[in-house]
Amino acid sequence: MQFIKENLAVGFMLFALFLGAGNIIFPPELGQNAGTEFLPSIIGFLITGVGLPLIGIIAVAKNGGDLQIVANRIHPVFSAIFTAVIYLSIGPLFAIPRTGAVTYEIGIAPFLSESSQSSWIPLFISSLIFFTIVLYLSLNPTKLVDRIGKILTPALLIVITLLAIKAFINPMGEFGEPHGVYVTNAFSESFIQGYLTMDVLASLVFGIVIVQSLQAKGITDRAKQVTITIFSGIVAALGLAFVYISLEYIGATSTDKIGYIGDGASIIAQSARILYGSAGNIILSLVIILACITTAVGLVSANATYFHKLFPRFSYKTLAVIFTVFSFVISNFGLSKLISITLPVLMFIYPIAIVLMFLVLFDQLFDRRPIVYSLALIATALVSLYDGIKTTGIKIPAYENVLSALPLYEQNVGWLVPALVGLVIGWIIHLVTKK
Repeated sequence: MQFIKENLAVGFMLFALFLGAGNIIFPPELGQNAGTEFLPSIIGFLITGVGLPLIGIIAVAKNGGDLQIVANRIHPVFSAIFTAVIYLSIGPLFAIPRTGAVTYEIGIAPFLSESSQSSWIPLFISSLIFFTIVLYLSLNPTKLVDRIGKILTPALLIVITLLAIKAFINPMGEFGEPHGVYVTNAFSESFIQGYLTMDVLASLVFGIVIVQSLQAKGITDRAKQVTITIFSGIVAALGLAFVYISLEYIGATSTDKIGYIGDGASIIAQSARILYGSAGNIILSLVIILACITTAVGLVSANATYFHKLFPRFSYKTLAVIFTVFSFVISNFGLSKLISITLPVLMFIYPIAIVLMFLVLFDQLFDRRPIVYSLALIATALVSLYDGIKTTGIKIPAYENVLSALPLYEQNVGWLVPALVGLVIGWIIHLVTKK
């Protein structure tokens, strides 16, 4: 009991790191698409949205917490490129612009007329104000963001809990009919949709945050750090699971009242209005806007700090300005367009991140030999790269004919068997050449 009391705060901190406002938009959309296929859908989503991030946190923490050092076991060039891609993905390329887009979709759009929503001007003005505030806070280090974050995460959780309680006690309707691929492949499609949370990528970076937090408390024993990290990860995982299950349930039962929308931000905004009236919309909007600002500031600061370390000639402030302005421009594509751009890239890098974290978790079994890492990751990339390309609508028939023979290819997990084959071949080479 004493252990739980002492380390519960670390678990809540980790939960707060993962629970970005962007994560709120995917489960409701998933729920509407899955409908009566709710159970296989939520299981698939929880694997990539909760289970794998938990494993990622543990794997990196077990190895010191620094992704760049871990990736360096493969090759310094891979380490530099892969770590940079991870930071850019959860930064200015996707996650930071998404905070601006979500702010508009949930915090502003529900209060505008349909004609205003069809114009580009409200999104432009909203994102301009949003990123001006983000840049100001990023350039002026202050405890304000930390304090807001400590208030906002519980507030956001309370709002979701209130929505969930009302939805469970007085559902908006029955489970809707599944749509599209969810009719027959709800599990596999939801597994892939879990990529959009980007939580696996984030887990590879958050590991060092936990380790540094524990070191600041004077906990330097590696075994104890791993034990606390596992406990913290479980706390965060339980919190995320509750949020995702609640929001997907709201989406799955919302169709009778609001119709099929297929847009997570609109679903949760309209559901809040149905469940709690205009007050529900106002409270949800305020919490989401402030949470998005806090998330964006944290991501801008993390990226500017990392790339300043990588390229010292560029100051922190210069990089913060570049990342913020870039994110502002990208956010004006709109949430739907942003998600469609994000998915192909995630289809490519997510499997690589998943395989890497499992290798890191068990790399003592093969003495951390680069050949084992390399063959498993190359085999994974040969499939996941094409998965990403195919998501854009481009197909290479000859290559696809080869890949389609792979087990689980139709479920978008065709990379799994090649990864295992690469691992086995690398392991055999390791055993044969072992001195």
